[in-house]
Amino acid sequence: MVKQLFWRKKLWIVGMMGVFLPQPLLAETIARVAENPIPIDWGDMAQLPDVPSESPVEIVGVEVFSTDTGIDLILATSGGDIASVTFSALENALIVEIPNAVLVLPEAEGFQAIAPTENITSVKLENLAGDRVRVEIEGANVLPDAEVFADATHLILEVNVEPAIAVEDNTLRILVTAQRTEEDLQEVPISITVLTEDTIEDADIVNLEGIAQNTPNFSVYGAAGSRSFNYYNIRGLSNFNFISRDAVGFYIDDLPYDYGGFITQNLIDLERVEVLRGPQSTLYGRSTQAGAVNIISRRPSNEFEFKSAIAYGTFNDFDWRGSLSGPLVEDRLFYRLSGSYGSRDGYVENTFLGTDLDSQSGGNGRGQILWTPSEAWEILMNASFDDYRDGVGPSSSVNADPFSVERDVNGFSNLNTNAQSLRVAYDSPEFRFTSITSRRFSRQEVETDLDSSAIDTGRFTNTFDSTVITQELRLQSPTDADRWQWLLGAYFESRSFNTEDDGFQFGDLAALVFGNTAISGSSLLRSAEVDENIWAGFGQISYKPSQNLTLTAGLRYEAIQSKLDQFDRVLTLPDGSTTTLLSFDNIEQSGDILLPRFALEYQIDPEMMVYGSISRGYRPGGVNYRPDNEASLTFSPERSWNYEIGWKSSWLENRLSLDLALFHNPISDYQVVVLDALTSLPLEITNADAELTGFEMQLRATPVEGFDIVAGLGFVDATFTNYRDSATGEVFDGNKLPFSSDLTYNLALQYRDPIGLFVRAEWVGLGTTYFDEANTLTQPAYGIFNARLGYETDNYGIYLFGNNIFNVEYLTAAFGLVGSQTNQYGAPATFGVQFRAEF
Repeated sequence: MVKQLFWRKKLWIVGMMGVFLPQPLLAETIARVAENPIPIDWGDMAQLPDVPSESPVEIVGVEVFSTDTGIDLILATSGGDIASVTFSALENALIVEIPNAVLVLPEAEGFQAIAPTENITSVKLENLAGDRVRVEIEGANVLPDAEVFADATHLILEVNVEPAIAVEDNTLRILVTAQRTEEDLQEVPISITVLTEDTIEDADIVNLEGIAQNTPNFSVYGAAGSRSFNYYNIRGLSNFNFISRDAVGFYIDDLPYDYGGFITQNLIDLERVEVLRGPQSTLYGRSTQAGAVNIISRRPSNEFEFKSAIAYGTFNDFDWRGSLSGPLVEDRLFYRLSGSYGSRDGYVENTFLGTDLDSQSGGNGRGQILWTPSEAWEILMNASFDDYRDGVGPSSSVNADPFSVERDVNGFSNLNTNAQSLRVAYDSPEFRFTSITSRRFSRQEVETDLDSSAIDTGRFTNTFDSTVITQELRLQSPTDADRWQWLLGAYFESRSFNTEDDGFQFGDLAALVFGNTAISGSSLLRSAEVDENIWAGFGQISYKPSQNLTLTAGLRYEAIQSKLDQFDRVLTLPDGSTTTLLSFDNIEQSGDILLPRFALEYQIDPEMMVYGSISRGYRPGGVNYRPDNEASLTFSPERSWNYEIGWKSSWLENRLSLDLALFHNPISDYQVVVLDALTSLPLEITNADAELTGFEMQLRATPVEGFDIVAGLGFVDATFTNYRDSATGEVFDGNKLPFSSDLTYNLALQYRDPIGLFVRAEWVGLGTTYFDEANTLTQPAYGIFNARLGYETDNYGIYLFGNNIFNVEYLTAAFGLVGSQTNQYGAPATFGVQFRAEF
């Protein structure tokens, strides 16, 4: 539709042009533009009067004037018509390119206006090669729209930033910090799944298992909700080898978790979760060969906020969560407090003792203080704790009732942690600086029945603690950097890992099972002290040779030093006498590595991007805190290359997004844990070669207002390519890696009606999974169904929920124990009601 210039615009033009035009010419210009405007609508190409020009048109004056809906940008020329302009978009920036033109300003080579209005952060003009002028108008959180009016000596851009196209209204546009800077999810050249705050609340995600169920090629094998230890897998790599470092880097609010077994607590008050698949070693370093999981809590707010949820369900499952936030000093100092508490009866009955085996109770808390002494500075202090008193994960023999056992020892799993961190950030127009300092202490005490029977053979016990202190420094390009983006960083980590009472407390009837009368009433326990230090320097640079093409290169140098300060294995007889059977001290293992990454990203158009990347992955070597002999004291690092191509797209005015990724990952010196043939406990690590190949697909759609569809599909073929069992001589070439499901899928259908009705249905599942290198212990493919039905108002909501509604029985782990197989099962069907309040 043709848009006319109103009288107010004529007055603005008079005021602005009077600065640099003679009055007679100014009057004539305004009359001509007002009477015969040439409107240009938003589009790929805007055609202006097609008048050929032998030489480039000189732009001699620039003025910016705010309006009710944005700005007017007026360019004065020394004469000559501008033939055409082209429009494009880059994130929140509208790009206008003027051919056959050159900036000739009296005081500068270019032009820049910072924050001319609240909704526009900058206006920039610069000369490009080939007699072209580039105009960039960046919205604060809105992609600007524009119309063009022109005559022989002026070009007027009427820029509109009305919130009709505001970015935050686009539910499919998600910002992430996967590459240590804020970016649009659809423009990150990584296979990444992001769970937003809304998704986390709608799906009621409170732990790693819930995250994995909504992420392709990510699996968590939790034993019926047990918090004692969970196996996980991303793209075929698992933590089955937990003597070494984890295969995935876990971070909660920038704080690295050194051991995946500790991340079993409830996750509360979350802003978002980012799951990055494939090696992320350049920016994240240690143990991110399979990927990285960033868990980000909600930050303190400048306005009062209160949230609470309380739920009750089957098995007397009680769950409470809450958060409180607001300003201590308005616009300067803010706080946030959050916490949770829960308890439930066990899923498994111990019929021998008449008690539940796996009951749970405990909670956690987090406190944050955010101080912004100026617009450029931000200081965030964070402290948290976890305290849980749980039963052990259930296990039963083959063909037995999975939720009924007979044991003479119930056992327990107690987890205590506390963590503190300080994040200091400085943001200037020239650079950004970030410092993250953290300390985390974790302690876990475990006791289980030694033979999983009612016979008094004894108990397996283990107590271990870990203290990790880290420091990371980052210096990087400013937020609005366009063609060149760079980052330099340094990282240091000190870790102390100690274990005690690790082994067997034999009962009176141990001789019946183990055939040795001398061990009844005795104990065989290990203790170990391990210290590790990591130093790293890293950098990454991205360059845009054109607006559509981005080239990225990164490199990390990392050195690790591990030391087994002391290890003892001691036999204590019933009379109290002790014999040290094995002892080592001052065993060291050190190494270093260069970890490069290369990526190419091409923006086909604003809604479609393709990328390719090559990256190095690595899991460090180290010392074994459970050695069985001198040969098993140390183990070698694991190395890999990851080749990945991907495609990200959005359709139908951002109502549909579809992402695809293909990857191939050959691994040398894959770390294989060797289990004790009698107890299935890990003893040492050997090495093999393996290969991972697969793909991921993610779809998100909003076909009609209020109705959302989220789907994911992952496939991975994770196989040994060169592995021979050193004890039996058996060759496992071609066998699947343990705890590597070949298929993952998730589908969620959700509807939220304006009158308050809320419905969500989920179907999630895994393909075939093997639990040992010989591929004799297996779980066939299965799927489970979850659902939520609720009614919501502005401040309240009440929901009915069901998980594993069809009560599917499925294995989460299986082991050979004392000549038989023991199984761990997932949680049975559970139902309940939840009430939420928010102010």
